[in-house]
Amino acid sequence: MTALLSDTLDTLPPMPEARAALGVESSLTGRRWVWRDGAENPALLRMGAAIAQRAGLPEIVGRLLALRGIPLEQAAHFLDPKLRALLPNPSSLQDMDKAAARMAQAVQKGETIGIFGDYDVDGACASAILASFFEELGSTVHTHIPDRMTEGYGPNVPALEGLVSHGASLIICVDCGTAAGPVLGALTDKADLIVLDHHKSEDALPPILATVNPNRPDCTSGLGHVCAAALAFLAAVATSRDLRAAGWFHDAQPAPDLMRQLDLVALATVCDVMPLHGLNRAFVTQGLKIMARRQRTGLNALMDIAGVTKAPDAFTCGFALGPRINAGGRIAEAALGLTLLRSTDAHDARTMAERLDAVNRRRQGVEAEILDRAMAQAAEQREAGHPVILLAGKDWHPGVVGIVAGRIKEQFNRPALVGAEQDDGSIKGSGRSVPGLDLGTVIIAARQAGLLTTGGGHAMAAGFSLPADNIERFHAFLDERLADAAALPDTVDITLDVALSVSGATVELAENLAMLAPFGAGNAEPLIAVSHAQIIRSDRIGRDGNTLRLLLKGQDGGRLKALLFRANDNPLAIALEDSTRPPVHLAGYLRSETWNGRTDATFFIQDAARA
Repeated sequence: MTALLSDTLDTLPPMPEARAALGVESSLTGRRWVWRDGAENPALLRMGAAIAQRAGLPEIVGRLLALRGIPLEQAAHFLDPKLRALLPNPSSLQDMDKAAARMAQAVQKGETIGIFGDYDVDGACASAILASFFEELGSTVHTHIPDRMTEGYGPNVPALEGLVSHGASLIICVDCGTAAGPVLGALTDKADLIVLDHHKSEDALPPILATVNPNRPDCTSGLGHVCAAALAFLAAVATSRDLRAAGWFHDAQPAPDLMRQLDLVALATVCDVMPLHGLNRAFVTQGLKIMARRQRTGLNALMDIAGVTKAPDAFTCGFALGPRINAGGRIAEAALGLTLLRSTDAHDARTMAERLDAVNRRRQGVEAEILDRAMAQAAEQREAGHPVILLAGKDWHPGVVGIVAGRIKEQFNRPALVGAEQDDGSIKGSGRSVPGLDLGTVIIAARQAGLLTTGGGHAMAAGFSLPADNIERFHAFLDERLADAAALPDTVDITLDVALSVSGATVELAENLAMLAPFGAGNAEPLIAVSHAQIIRSDRIGRDGNTLRLLLKGQDGGRLKALLFRANDNPLAIALEDSTRPPVHLAGYLRSETWNGRTDATFFIQDAARA
């Protein structure tokens, strides 16, 4: 295999048909195929070989580490990140010491604790972490997840007063609250309030006991890239530290095993699209190991329902578990995901997992009803020259507009915002951005300019609401503030790491590539070009025939199975099912899969070009 790699790593075969790899728009989708920065740099490739030799790694792993800018001295931490080495001191977060001291006090005095969480995966996971932590310490805990349709995003007075009515003298808002100063301020005479959040806000901080947010202007922790579940974990670490210092733990009250909570930190980190480097990489790597033990009753049931049979990975979190947990908050019971994560009864967990699975299928149907119309309107706005796409529909469900915005962003490579018109004449929506364009900051600016009723979020995702009469002025504001989007190409480049023949796409290579996992934001899975593949068989599989399965044959006689997902609405499917079966170059991901005790290499197609 090493000889084959050395022959094919540096460039695709020198044929005119492979010009796509050198930047010519000749793929079947019109996307450019380009090399990752440094992939053709001999010095960088030699550095990769040196990393491999000195660290005892396969050559391909060393080269890919070099391409990702990972030096030799960091290679071990990257490939096997340990929390012991990477976990920060929680006190580095502004207000964490105040928050931990108050939470420790609540435990020691037997106070009832209220937890208010956001309705997405991160909010559910963060809430579950804290609820489990406090209950294990003997505290009474009440939780509340707001209904997206009736309560909207963030804390609201009736919900917080409901927690107080249940006896809560300490309320912790997780994955929300930084921009809710007026709401939280109204409760300060009824309970102490703490916020654990990571959303940006240019407003004054809430007038409460503690706001732990690495993205607040005066926080110097450098942890602005972590999710709310990670903050909840760090808060539990800090609180345990205070309780230990107070002599609270003893034989009858041992310290909680916080490592058990890492499965939820990993799930939230992936689903909230946090960058997978440094601390986040350690959270996900170690959390997936915990998840693989299937000790959390609710997640175990959900993995069974989702058909997860192998050890979970980032793909499992992002595409099997996350969408199902999110589905309840999008179009059905907002608290169902949190209730599942907290469940300890296998029968109840199975029932809830089945409900979430059914709700997720319903969500997919609702999304499909909107998507075609939204795509057509988005195309019209692109034709009109708008740098930013902004859509709204009267019969669109507000629970799926964020997903639709993400699909439009992927299709047009532009920031996309999609709203649902409400009966009261307002519009509620969500937006998704592209790398390099900070949507959250612009949304906050639009709210401060009086264009929005509410708004906030991250650089890559944001939520908003506004009077319908403001839609055109809001669109003009977005076009002005995000004008750089106009210079973006209409499609996202395919950035290649490696080129191989069909016979070079082996299980051994796939397993070597997997050493770089977990993959996600900030650590893209290596993208492979398989050259001169002949399609010798194709068929549709899956419940709705939405997956295209191919058998490939190479010029050198090798065979390889390949899959194309979302085939029903993918123009690639038509080309790949061409009965004349012309040879193709394929771009995608190479993974090893085990079925019935047999492990094979499978190629997951992202694009194709005529060979």
